[in-house]
Amino acid sequence: MATILSTNPLANRLIPSNSHRYSCYLHGTMRIGQTGIHINKSYSISLMGSWQFSKRRNFICAVSKDAEESFKKTVEVDRLIDTLREATDKELPQLVVENVLAFNESFWIRLAARADTCKSDDDKKDYEELALTVMNIVDRLVHKTNEKIEASTDVLKAILKPVVDEVEEISWPLRDPEALNLMEKEINLREQEGQLDEGFLAEVNAQLRQAKKDGDKPGLEAMLQKVLQLYASRLLSKRSYAKKGNEVLKAEQFLETIIKAPEEEWNKLLLNGLTIGKGDISPEELYAVIKKRMERTLIRTEGGSYQQRVLIEYLKGIESRAGEIVRVLQG
Repeated sequence: MATILSTNPLANRLIPSNSHRYSCYLHGTMRIGQTGIHINKSYSISLMGSWQFSKRRNFICAVSKDAEESFKKTVEVDRLIDTLREATDKELPQLVVENVLAFNESFWIRLAARADTCKSDDDKKDYEELALTVMNIVDRLVHKTNEKIEASTDVLKAILKPVVDEVEEISWPLRDPEALNLMEKEINLREQEGQLDEGFLAEVNAQLRQAKKDGDKPGLEAMLQKVLQLYASRLLSKRSYAKKGNEVLKAEQFLETIIKAPEEEWNKLLLNGLTIGKGDISPEELYAVIKKRMERTLIRTEGGSYQQRVLIEYLKGIESRAGEIVRVLQG
């Protein structure tokens, strides 16, 4: 897990250059202790070589641009520090949570610098207390996040347990078809208990990315994909749009049949249900209800969430499979 806070010595380049001949560095160490917030600085500047006018002009422009960006970042950090200082005890934790990624080395350096320029001991004390309070809140947040990750990992292990063999590996193809049914039952149970939250989906996606990267665990990769498919099928099946009053909307009903079915049965269902096969639903009708279901999903889920992504990808998978069947049958 990435470290959010660091009070180690820093070495930040102020003037980037592709050449080793021109360098300028700031070395600083920050610590918060009984005597306040301290930052020690030392500058080392070395410029060598003869410059042509064009090179000098380009270099000055680059430095000017970097200085402008640095100034903008400083303004943003100052604005955050001022907001934190003005916040009440009740508001501060929420502000920290909302800005947790902003508490990097630059933030602590700027906070220390502002404390150093204080003219009164009371103001310095205020900065010390703010720094310690923010650090404590972030520490608790990190600890809580770690607990959630551990809990999500335990839930995923419980779901995958039916397909894991004696040596804790997932054989592929599966030896026992009933294992998938047991896995589906576990997913339904955990969903009813509210355990399949964003943290769980994030854990599944993280494990899936790692499995794809490793490339030597096809069983694990397939089962993680299956977990996401079962999750999407479960959630999308909760709400039906197949009836409008007393009228049955056949295209919606057909889509919901596919949504509830295992991915391995999609081909058969599409061949039997579409007009290019043995059914009475045209591909255009199916595409239209899939698009409508996607729009409803986007409205009913939080933008950018793992839940939204998983549900939309599941619907796109159905749309893609239908397109493949249509292309094959139409030659």
